[in-house]
This record gives sequence, structure tokens and C-alpha cells, in this order.
Amino acid sequence: MPSRKDEQRRAARLARDLQPDKEALSAALCSRLIAQAAYQAAGTVLWYVGCKSEVQTLQALRLELEKPKHIVIPYCTHDEHGRRKLGLWHLESLTELTPGTWNIPEPPKSRWGEAGKEVSPSELDLVIVPGVAFDRSGGRLGNGAGYYDRLLAGIRKDTVLYGVCFESQLLDRVVMHAHDVPMDAVITETAFYPCRGR
Repeated sequence: MPSRKDEQRRAARLARDLQPDKEALSAALCSRLIAQAAYQAAGTVLWYVGCKSEVQTLQALRLELEKPKHIVIPYCTHDEHGRRKLGLWHLESLTELTPGTWNIPEPPKSRWGEAGKEVSPSELDLVIVPGVAFDRSGGRLGNGAGYYDRLLAGIRKDTVLYGVCFESQLLDRVVMHAHDVPMDAVITETAFYPCRGR
């Protein structure tokens, strides 16, 4: 029998898939995000490369790479015990990326572990967190694989967490468990919602 989380995930995915004008709304959302004081102050920022019907980030990334800011993107890999985890890559050009897991652009496997490119979670000043659904209190519902749960468990206490989604993906209350990490704010194409954070 589907869990409440599964039901929420299915409804939010459908809303995201049916969202019209994704490109224009994504641009508005990214502009709102970049204008935030915490983003402006951050030296090292973890973005993500939007795929499928997610908030699209490539255009914003292209512009941010021209600025004096340390831009990092995640890629799907495994730790020494074979558990899923996000590797963190210092991105200097979009030409570094190739289609990877689930066709998401990522650094080629031949370069994983390269000196000067791998970033520790402790170096992140701000993390832009995608999700299937959020609520206005900072609750997040991911895809269910646990990649971001494991990453966020290892970041600094003062690292700022910004959840990003379309307004259509907002729920009244996301089902949260003990290991789920709440956001410091949720940003949509129309609003900035300050949240309780960790």
C-alpha cells in the first residue's frame, strides 16, 4: 500500500510535469534566488543541473560562472561502502559536463577525484536544493533515493539551505521523518518563504 510520502510525491510530480512556462518561471525563480543577500555573500554555492520537469538552472549557471564565485554541482556516485552519495564538483565551464546518471549533465567518470575539482561538503556556504515537493515551513520531499539526505547530514551548521520549486509543487505540509533536513527558505517563481531551518 502506498505511503503518505509516496502519495505526496506522485501528486507533486504530476503538478510539476504539467506546469506550463517552465523556462520563464525558472528564470524568474533563479533571479529571485541570486538576489538574496545570503546568496550574494556566499563564496561557495552548490547548484544543481535541472533535469526533466525540474526548475531549470542551466541559463542561470551559465551567467553565474562568469562571476567571481565558487560554483559547485553534484553528481551521483557511491562511497567506499557502496552507498549512494553525491560527489561535489567545482564547475568552471559547462563544457566540462556530459550526460550521466538519469541523463543529468555531470563531470565524466574519467575525471572523478581529480585534484582541484572535488569539493568537500564542509566547504559549502549555500546549497540550492531541488525537490519533488516543499511546504512553506521548509519541509522537503525528495525523489526517495536519499542522495541529498546524506549530503545535508554532513554540511556545516551555518550553511544556508534554499529549497527551490514551482508554486505548483508546494504542499500544505510535507511528511517529514527524523532524518529529513528542513530548509532555511523555499524559493518559487513568485515568492521567498523564510523557514525554520535546522
